[in-house]
Amino acid sequence: MTNREAIIQNYIDGYNQFDIDQMVKDFDINIVFENIQNGKTNLVLNGLSEFRQQAETAKAYFSERTQTITAITHLEHTTEVEIQYVATLGMDFPNGLQKGQVLQLSGKSIFEFKGDTITQLTDIS
Repeated sequence: MTNREAIIQNYIDGYNQFDIDQMVKDFDINIVFENIQNGKTNLVLNGLSEFRQQAETAKAYFSERTQTITAITHLEHTTEVEIQYVATLGMDFPNGLQKGQVLQLSGKSIFEFKGDTITQLTDIS
């Protein structure tokens, strides 16, 4: 396992355990987070404070959640990770999704690095 892979696995382990401190351990203070669904950007967060706030809010969305890495591709400053995602909703949503419903998705996360620090994270589903 490369150092980048260990950093990414630490983030995913923290995510799966709802442990925000672990998730952001290797984040740059100026982290940029972007979420893209169906080709459209639906969320952009700038800085560690915004990311932490969103991560705290999102904890209520799920009673369980698991990201599993299925493939990793290293580029010069980025690492692309293919993800299988399974989550149980922890609340009802306005779009009709209901508490207890299980979601299963595939996606990709792109981690941009400067040294051993994550400077940008883009989630694509």
